[in-house]
Amino acid sequence: MGVTYRVVVYWEEGRYVPEARNVHRLADALGCTTAELTGTPSGSETLIDLRYAAGLTAEEVATRLRATAVGRDLFVDAHKVRSLERGRQVSGWNWRKPGHTGRLVQQLAAVYKVPVRMVMDAWMRTRPTDEPPRLPERERHGPPASAVEGWEGLNERQQVYLGEILRDDQMTETEMWMRRQNQVRVPPAKQWRKLPFALDAPTEVVGHTRLQQRLRSAGVHDQGAGATLHSLERLGLIKVTKDRVEVPGVGEVDRTLVEITRRGRACARAGLGEPAESPPPAHLLSEWLWGVLLRVAAAGPEGLHESELTGKSLFYLAVGYRPKRQAHPSRGFIELRPRMAPGDTHVLEYRWHTTALGQQHIASYLHVYTEMYPAAASPAQ
Repeated sequence: MGVTYRVVVYWEEGRYVPEARNVHRLADALGCTTAELTGTPSGSETLIDLRYAAGLTAEEVATRLRATAVGRDLFVDAHKVRSLERGRQVSGWNWRKPGHTGRLVQQLAAVYKVPVRMVMDAWMRTRPTDEPPRLPERERHGPPASAVEGWEGLNERQQVYLGEILRDDQMTETEMWMRRQNQVRVPPAKQWRKLPFALDAPTEVVGHTRLQQRLRSAGVHDQGAGATLHSLERLGLIKVTKDRVEVPGVGEVDRTLVEITRRGRACARAGLGEPAESPPPAHLLSEWLWGVLLRVAAAGPEGLHESELTGKSLFYLAVGYRPKRQAHPSRGFIELRPRMAPGDTHVLEYRWHTTALGQQHIASYLHVYTEMYPAAASPAQ
């Protein structure tokens, strides 16, 4: 590492603070990460933590940024890098423009070799009172070739079925959005996306489902419906399940449900000429994780009991978690806090709460998520 024994002792005693390059080298020598060495919980990184993890000095970062267009527009130097990391005002008009800082976030991610969302989160932790950087919009592309090929590989009957299932899914999504606007309770998406296809009872008694009516109008609903559904399921375009429902005057009957998969949706959109679903911006959550974050936020000051939130979402959202040991940290939007007994004598239980960054993320991007995921609940509900 190029340091003396005495310097190492000074580090251990806290008399000296190692430079970024030495922190990175020391972590390598000890066989740990810089976060483990510095005691930074996963999902709580600030901008200076990212630089230290990369093993770069402020001068080295400034040099690399000045090689980019946005770095030159912002006249980046080492002093500005340090001011940025310390939450201080950075001189220059362009630093006040979210479009410019959004481009800078992208370049910092490239310099530190981390995802853009990590730099965005670190930026908002470091500078919570700033207007969040605005990332450049992703370019829209045509449908993927695999989706086009998948559609062309279907026969005409299968195409009609898949297209009508997509339209019914879209119609149901609109209905859920309208119910929410009217303050009517909406079931989870994993429930309503399973569309009723058929009831195992005489049609003169139970009638036809909406999907059956659509297929009848297209002239393709007949005794071969089951075979067509299962062929689409084998191709991974839909999922077919069954449950039992109560029908007045008949009793309990079996019901067939269909759910279009992500692959099936892409295939149908390509075939019907609809715009492909674009992935969420790099710093935003998937619909699944957004729903989990809203659930914790909706619990308010009381939070959620630790047993109410399990599964993979914790590894992507919770402080102290990461999907895998060598993977990038979680977003740090939620955290587990102890609930103490009177007098703080002992811990009664642990409950999940949103972090300051989680609350800031919701406040900053709620309007964007509402457009992206109209079926998701809002924090107020």
